[in-house]
Amino acid sequence: MKKLAENTTLEEVHKVAKDCVRCPLCQTRTRVVFGEGDPHARVVFVGEAPGEQEDLQGRPFVGRAGKFLDQLLKLAGLDRSKVYITNAVKCRPPKNRRPRKEELEKCRPYLKRQIELIQPKIICILGDVARLTLLGKAGSIGELRGKPIQKDGITYFQTYHPAITLYNPATKTEMEKDILSLKNLLEKMKIKI
Repeated sequence: MKKLAENTTLEEVHKVAKDCVRCPLCQTRTRVVFGEGDPHARVVFVGEAPGEQEDLQGRPFVGRAGKFLDQLLKLAGLDRSKVYITNAVKCRPPKNRRPRKEELEKCRPYLKRQIELIQPKIICILGDVARLTLLGKAGSIGELRGKPIQKDGITYFQTYHPAITLYNPATKTEMEKDILSLKNLLEKMKIKI
């Protein structure tokens, strides 16, 4: 079996991920939710972990939070098929609990390889779990959101996870402002989607 770094396409990495048994989440998942979208996307959205609907369908962001993400993409003039959408963890944690540190560590190589293969210009970080996984930065989302961070030739852009709007409707307006800031950043960087 090839090492993960030797897999040269997203499809190859996805095949490896489908058979993953690196952490206990493999015992409770229905499907691995690897990611979807343009394999050459200029913009990648990274969330926390699949929820119930995602686990059943094998696709990221298809539940209620995903419907709001679709609205945000439309607001920014982004076509879902032209971006790439994935999560820090590829299997659903039981009862939608927050992924544990060891689960994030075991799944990190898949996310890292996805980013290496896609080579995006911008990664939109959805929530604090994705930020900790990608940047290792703690802190409040309120302090970091909407402020581009440069790392390894990629611009990282932080906002809330769309699921927060299900519990805290006031964040909907803030996320809409963030996505419009992302749209402005794309225009400023001359990135056409």
